[in-house]
Amino acid sequence: MDTVDDVEAPTVDVARDALVSTLVEALGDGFVTGEVHPGVDVWVRVTADSWLAAGVALRDRCGMSYFNFLSAIDWKPSPYGRDMDAQVNDPEVSEPGPMEWGTTGGETRFQVLARVHDPVSGLGITVKADLPDDRPEVDSWIPAYAGADWHEREAWEMFGISFRGHPNLVHLYLPGAFEGNPLRKDYPLLARRIKPWPGIVDVELMPGDDEASEEGDDA
Repeated sequence: MDTVDDVEAPTVDVARDALVSTLVEALGDGFVTGEVHPGVDVWVRVTADSWLAAGVALRDRCGMSYFNFLSAIDWKPSPYGRDMDAQVNDPEVSEPGPMEWGTTGGETRFQVLARVHDPVSGLGITVKADLPDDRPEVDSWIPAYAGADWHEREAWEMFGISFRGHPNLVHLYLPGAFEGNPLRKDYPLLARRIKPWPGIVDVELMPGDDEASEEGDDA
């Protein structure tokens, strides 16, 4: 009997390759790149101008009727290093490194991304688009997926990304007069500068560690 380790991963994924081919056909030059991990998942990157068209094509031509989520990524390295979460670096001397993008790459600081599924086949796909650094904006996905409404409001509030055609871009979590976008890498989380994350400073000993510590003190 073959074990899990003996089963070779598939080298071709017909269904996911077909998804990519359909988007290439539907978007033309609006399709930037795609990556298929056979038997695992598929990612594509499209232009910002083709963002809404990609959503419509996924819904109407690929059977992706289930909207999962929509969000954004700020790929800019934090100018504060890891001072905000681990107090590893001194924010006064940290030198941010180059931007490094995830699957399908990228060319700008901001990316918008969404995940949709075909509930019949069980296949899902992640679609991304690069946004301009100076004025990140893109068409709303609401005409394709009404469920994107809430997610776009969150991305607008937290990342400062505008969604053209959204009917009600207002705050979800923050006060109406709040300034700034807390999930941008260059937004200073002052509360974390004053008090580190509790998990960093309030570390409880594992069972048995207290005995080892006492023995070390007696040595």
